[in-house]
Amino acid sequence: MTKQELLTIIEKKRSELIQIALRNGFSSNLSVQHSQELDILLNTLHRLYHAEHTKQRSLS
Repeated sequence: MTKQELLTIIEKKRSELIQIALRNGFSSNLSVQHSQELDILLNTLHRLYHAEHTKQRSLS
């Protein structure tokens, strides 16, 4: 998965989370589940950026 694809998925998940939270409440089980899924995606993105940055630093 490319970073751009991951960013697209993150934006979709974020939008879904907002809609679910507004409908069901911010502390509903469904909202928490979607929030945790978004956290995983964001952590994955962070790891990708960190790995890329670390690789670039080691090449210079």
